[in-house]
Amino acid sequence: MNVTPEVIDNLNFDEKGLIPAVVQDIKSGTVLMMAYMNKEALEKTLTDGRTWFYSRSRQTLWAKGETSGHIQKVAGIYYDCDADTLLVQVWQTGEACHTGNFSCFYRALQEKDDNLKPEWAALSWLETLVKERKKQMPPNSYTTYLFKSGIDKILKKVGEEATEVVIASKGGKKEEIVYETADLLYHLLVMLAEHNIDLQEIWEELAKRHKDN
Repeated sequence: MNVTPEVIDNLNFDEKGLIPAVVQDIKSGTVLMMAYMNKEALEKTLTDGRTWFYSRSRQTLWAKGETSGHIQKVAGIYYDCDADTLLVQVWQTGEACHTGNFSCFYRALQEKDDNLKPEWAALSWLETLVKERKKQMPPNSYTTYLFKSGIDKILKKVGEEATEVVIASKGGKKEEIVYETADLLYHLLVMLAEHNIDLQEIWEELAKRHKDN
């Protein structure tokens, strides 16, 4: 990332030399966490390509995922109109929260019935997991079995699951429709991974159609 020292110097760090950094998953738009950076942590983030923060309790720098392996690869860093808050967009590996949740913001203080919950990001999380299975091919994994079986087997499963969705929809039972649709989405992700196609490309195509229409 090409950032001049002048830009960092123009940021408004607080009296303790810290600036809040809101971290957002670039694929889903989910706000993952909020932490603090000092100038050194920001510079390390810019040069290292993964997020670094400053721990106020331990008074030391720390890299996200240094123990869990759930690192955050930086896609972009923005600062607000007052230059006193950072927005860090990342490619999240695994979950961001130490509790095992994808986002640290998993508890609602107020929530409307039609609110879009952070859990919807599980689709992009599942995509990452499928890609990891393709790369690592762990034994005793159904995903590994599909990749080893090849595209014909994967397409056969996509077809079978699509048919199951149709049957469930005809039956009209919500729980069965949800269950079978989840199966179909999973196998579609495997198919896309087999062709090295990212969900982002699907989102862009959908956005393009919406714009054109």
